[in-house]
Amino acid sequence: MSTEVHGRDVAARSGGERRVVANVIRGSIGNLIEWYDWYAYTAFSVYFAAAFFPKGDLTAQLLNTAGVFAIGFLMRPLGGWLLGRYADRFGRRAALTLSVTLMACGSLVIALTPGYNTIGLAAPLLLVFARLVQGLSVGGEYATSATYLSEVATASKRGFYSSFQYVTLVAGQLTALGVQILLLMVLTNEQMDSWGWRIPFAIGAVGAVIVMWLRRGMDETESYKKASEGNQSRGTVKALLQHPKECLLVVGLTLGGTVAFYTYTTYLQKYMVATSGIDKGTVAWINFLALLVFLFLQPLAGALSDRIGRRWLLLTFGVLGTVLTVPIMTLLGSTQDPVMAFALMLGGLVIVTGYTSINAIVKAELFPTNIRALGVGLPYALTVAIFGGTSEYVALWLKQAGMEQVFFWYVSGCVLISLIVYLRMRETSKDSRMEG
Repeated sequence: MSTEVHGRDVAARSGGERRVVANVIRGSIGNLIEWYDWYAYTAFSVYFAAAFFPKGDLTAQLLNTAGVFAIGFLMRPLGGWLLGRYADRFGRRAALTLSVTLMACGSLVIALTPGYNTIGLAAPLLLVFARLVQGLSVGGEYATSATYLSEVATASKRGFYSSFQYVTLVAGQLTALGVQILLLMVLTNEQMDSWGWRIPFAIGAVGAVIVMWLRRGMDETESYKKASEGNQSRGTVKALLQHPKECLLVVGLTLGGTVAFYTYTTYLQKYMVATSGIDKGTVAWINFLALLVFLFLQPLAGALSDRIGRRWLLLTFGVLGTVLTVPIMTLLGSTQDPVMAFALMLGGLVIVTGYTSINAIVKAELFPTNIRALGVGLPYALTVAIFGGTSEYVALWLKQAGMEQVFFWYVSGCVLISLIVYLRMRETSKDSRMEG
């Protein structure tokens, strides 16, 4: 009899784990498409910059596209608030479906908008509109995705499962780079500059529509179901303001991580082209291979955090990011050797892994269920909008002003501020609000 009961328990646990994996996969595929659409802008900006802005030197056109990229980030706090509130009030699944719908609309606008030579000022204005919509989408996607993956995971594997947010985030960027490499193999540079850059945005719009259907089949989390019963304070700013220390903690632990992440992922492509002097095709391969390794590091580091705690990984990122950012960027700017450039980029990404792999679960563990999506999303999105979204613009502006080295110290300083926060914060895995 006891053997029979034990067998049923094992089967139940196995079935439950399979259900967790199925929900993580559905949520993660949607996250991948969201971030593919977001990063396609960065990957292809070197090709469509001339289409949307008046003729000028390459740095000036890239500065314009970087400005629009930063403008998209300004909508992320609004997205973090609106969709975070929506997720806390109406469910994680509903919010995730809505966010991917908005992303599809933004990609479609970019794919179909005529160039500056055809419709004049309307071209950059439509580009700005599309990025505002996508910024709203991705601001809500991060909060809801981080919350969903953290809540749906089994307690002993939350670090591992929540790390798939950045697995799919990076996979989205890799997919954008993969599409770029493929198009470079089949199209000439003239074709890419003329119309080829529109293809990835059309792919993103179609992929987002498919994800809308997939996300409708996801399970709602048990944590949300329990918290939604008779709780009228779900997703309200008033309820969020009862946790000021946690909100400030999200800002502090995000600051250095977001600046470092966008430096080593989005900006480095332009840095290697404009400063190192490496050709665009080679840079695309360097980015692709380094990010591929970075992708596989995320679940390994996430699983490690389940065993040793989140704080140790954050401290490792803080110390190494503060000390090594300036040497890495300086050496990278002075080399044209692709192997050396790859090694330096990968070194930076290994350091950033201490933040990226676990930042979702650390934030989710800080807040109670009734305001978790809003608590994760709003302070995070504000920090990313102010610091992460402007990183590339600040770097290009300093380059144009002849002070490129200052940017390296800026990144190191931001990481140092976060390191101070990591030193003072508690171990969230041992004192998690998710258990309540």
